[in-house]
Amino acid sequence: MAQQERAIRTRRAVIEAAAAVFAERGYAAATMAEILQRAGMTKGALYFHFDSKEMLARGVIEAQVDPAQWAPRELKLQEWIDVGMTLAERIPSDVVLLAGIRLSADMQGRTRFGSAWPTWIGLVAKLLAEAKEQGEVLPHVDPEETSQAFVGAWVGTQLVSEAEARWGDLSQRVSVLYNLVLPAIATPAALMRLDTAPDRGTRVLAELQDSDGTPLTPAEA
Repeated sequence: MAQQERAIRTRRAVIEAAAAVFAERGYAAATMAEILQRAGMTKGALYFHFDSKEMLARGVIEAQVDPAQWAPRELKLQEWIDVGMTLAERIPSDVVLLAGIRLSADMQGRTRFGSAWPTWIGLVAKLLAEAKEQGEVLPHVDPEETSQAFVGAWVGTQLVSEAEARWGDLSQRVSVLYNLVLPAIATPAALMRLDTAPDRGTRVLAELQDSDGTPLTPAEA
């Protein structure tokens, strides 16, 4: 068990080191030598987990969706909101998310290592489908189509926030996005119960921290 835990920690350290280099330089300019130096470990340890830069990029992308960063909710629409609001709160300080954003937008490299967008689309579609089953979503709403449109709008919102304010207003912008979308898809009974305030992500992350008593690290928060 101890050996397994060490392997998990080592893999996470490699992903974070790679993410830092990818976020700063992009995929094409990043080198395995720099990632190895940033990770501060032997070549054997790094290549045990990832045998190429392409595999490292895939590892960073796969690390984007972490259910530990939000809590299950009775209202699945609220859970969906919490996913987006905690993500908005974490992006400025989470190097793995920042790298994932840059890698997903790399139109040449993503043909080799993929993108985080399909995973986010799948997650949102799943939550919307569950919300519809519970009567929170209007009958005419298609979860998959709504998810595709929302994630596209979310990505655009993030890009504008980065360009205009280095993500300083991202939570506010994402709150506005939810407030525009939700009246078109949510039942009136569900809509009146939803919390889309700009500080929602901050409060959810604090709730998760309080639940186990362990402060979130910058990469976790």
